[in-house]
Amino acid sequence: MSYLVLARKYRPRNFSEMVGQEHVVQALTNALTQQRLHHAYMFTGTRGVGKTTVSRILAKSLNCTGADGQGGITATPCGVCPACTEIDSGRFPDYIELDAASNRGVDEVQSLLEQAVYKPVQGRFKVFMIDEVHMLTNTAFNAMLKTLEEPPEYLKFVLATTDPQKVPVTVLSRCLQFNLRPMAAQTVLEHLQTVLTQEGVAFEPQALRLLARGARGSMRDALSLTDQAIAFGSGQLQEAAVRQMLGAVDRSHVFTLLSALAAGDGRQLVETVDTLRGHGISAAGTLQELSALLQRMAVLQAVPGMAGDPADPDAPQLQALAAAMPADEIQLCYSIALHGQQELGLAPDEYAALTMVLLRPLAFKAPAAPGAERKTLIEPPAPAAAIATAAPAAAVAVVTNPVAVPPTLAPASPVADAPTLAPAAVPAPVPVPAAPLTVAETPAPQFVAAASAPVSAPAPSASEPPPWEDIPPDAGYASDADGAADAPMAADMAAASQEVPAAVAAAVPQPPADAPVPAAAPAEPVDADRALGDFWHDCVKQLIAAETITALVRELALQAQLLARAADGWRLQVPRTSLTQEQTVQRLATALAQAFGCPALQVQVGPVQDSPFLRNQAQAQARQRRAEEIVASDAQVQALMAQFGATIVPGSIRPV
Repeated sequence: MSYLVLARKYRPRNFSEMVGQEHVVQALTNALTQQRLHHAYMFTGTRGVGKTTVSRILAKSLNCTGADGQGGITATPCGVCPACTEIDSGRFPDYIELDAASNRGVDEVQSLLEQAVYKPVQGRFKVFMIDEVHMLTNTAFNAMLKTLEEPPEYLKFVLATTDPQKVPVTVLSRCLQFNLRPMAAQTVLEHLQTVLTQEGVAFEPQALRLLARGARGSMRDALSLTDQAIAFGSGQLQEAAVRQMLGAVDRSHVFTLLSALAAGDGRQLVETVDTLRGHGISAAGTLQELSALLQRMAVLQAVPGMAGDPADPDAPQLQALAAAMPADEIQLCYSIALHGQQELGLAPDEYAALTMVLLRPLAFKAPAAPGAERKTLIEPPAPAAAIATAAPAAAVAVVTNPVAVPPTLAPASPVADAPTLAPAAVPAPVPVPAAPLTVAETPAPQFVAAASAPVSAPAPSASEPPPWEDIPPDAGYASDADGAADAPMAADMAAASQEVPAAVAAAVPQPPADAPVPAAAPAEPVDADRALGDFWHDCVKQLIAAETITALVRELALQAQLLARAADGWRLQVPRTSLTQEQTVQRLATALAQAFGCPALQVQVGPVQDSPFLRNQAQAQARQRRAEEIVASDAQVQALMAQFGATIVPGSIRPV
């Protein structure tokens, strides 16, 4: 007798031998035991999960007569009666299988339904099994609807498909549907161990793990790969041989890549990719293994108790890497590895694409070059002199298309001629006493500039006249015929254009010349909460400017409020529980200890009234309002609005 492949030799003969489909077995067993039989069943699922096997076992259960020939409908077919043996061998006249992939027309279906009028020849029920039923044409589906809905009492339909979305709902509504799930890798592994033990084949556990993962949920594929591996390994299953046969990536290379990602070692990444190229290992397979390990690392971090299979030799390395890499970096690497598989086919060299995908996570955590734009939520602190010098200029708004007027009449932005202050005339910023901060109304930090002298608008340079002086008083406003009538209007416009620098200066509130310096005036006691908020805001700005904290740690610092600063530790309060992850808090505590000598850090959840984020938000809102006020009070803008009906485009005003 010729060799029988493992997938056929170990096909389940009854429900007790089925593995991985307990939900289907339980439902069918109870239905057969209680004699609650439906007239049409539909089994859906991917390839190799047992759809045809379940239909044959169901047909045997309906027609089994027992070893003594006196049995009835049962959930445990005997396997020795003529009905059971002939169904297993495919010779039972009352069990008819139709392959709809090759017999998909209406003629084939009508030929099958013509047999429905005849009673069973040998069995108790006539069973029609249509495999890949979704391949039937619409006409064929319509031809079987009536019989499928009201078949004779001796006729049962069993339909199987891998794509139930293509089956008409009129057919689905007439069937009892069961979804067979893909097999878990651990289930496949245990079944392979049982099969190989019965076959007397020596195997290594890690080799079976590779076969179980390579089957991708299909038990038939797992048994077929096992047959191939036995032949490849001369009757033995060894990990190296199975890995070579499958073309699987050696996980030692993947662990090397993970270690390099954790350490930020770009050289090690590139050298490992060159090693993969030299061994001819698939780049796509490498990213698949990498994403699988990153997923397990993320689970280990989120739920330490779910460590997976303790017998897995990779578990210790995964534990170490999960402790070494932050959670946000693992999520970033996983997303990059998952989406990077789509880029391999776009590149002329898949290993060059693999190198770019692996270097991408390092680009996100590498420090920015000097002078490069920093992607931080707030600007880093600048020297006091530079801040004081730039404070009046920062109050001036940048306007992009603020006025909807004809192009010939649109005024130039007044930023170019905004008045500036000499650095020598600006004292150091003085803290202003204020009430405790609230979320609804948070005052923005302000700089007291030029408190000792009023602002004076310098005359425009002769070499660089203001843009509005390029237009003659009567150009574009009146024709030669009615120039005399519109002369007053032109004079008003010219006068308004000369007053723009003074208007801009007047828009910025300034103290009178003889006003005392705020530092010399008697000040109220500074609130303790305000002092803590100022201190914490400065600390966070310094940490962000030095790029000591990033990602979730930076968000935790920005959203937190400093409640207490004692010798035994600092106490923060955050508005959301998601900011209190242990690793995130530990990284912030380390940064504070190194920069400010914080002995310990405690984070609690509660309402936040004063945080760097709220201060930055209030400051941005105040600057926006100030910019809109400056533009709205500009004489040139008011003249255009009054004379030509111009309007300020909403959202076009942006502060510097």
